[in-house]
Amino acid sequence: MQLKKVLVPVDFSKDSLRAAEYARSFSKPFDAQLLLLHVIEPIYYASPADMYAASPNLALLIEEQRKAAQAHLQQLADKLSREGAKVQTLLKSGSPAQVIADTAKRVKADLIIMATHGRTGLAHVLLGSVAERVIRLAPCPVLTVRRARRR
Repeated sequence: MQLKKVLVPVDFSKDSLRAAEYARSFSKPFDAQLLLLHVIEPIYYASPADMYAASPNLALLIEEQRKAAQAHLQQLADKLSREGAKVQTLLKSGSPAQVIADTAKRVKADLIIMATHGRTGLAHVLLGSVAERVIRLAPCPVLTVRRARRR
């Protein structure tokens, strides 16, 4: 198996940071490039009136969110680079599962390594699973990293 590009979606949760560390270790023998991807989800409103009420501050809020995400991405990239990884960062907006799959196709990723939060029962039904949707949509294999066990 030849592995050149590994896409690593991160939401900055402990689980996704753990998956990024796993991706660094996994990709090292292949000398593969890690593509760290953070997806900013769109803001949804209950009604059009809510959207207009929030609009003066919305652009500022979105820009602040984008800057904070870029700073977190760069901080993670710097850490992984110091540990010997070749890293590139990507910041996108949209529906996470779709953006992850589309990005994997666009960059010709050989593998996606991502966290799964391990939700079950009602939480899984209500919140769904980004990892599950990525597995269905992805143009390449997806390796999921489970939540660390509590001791």
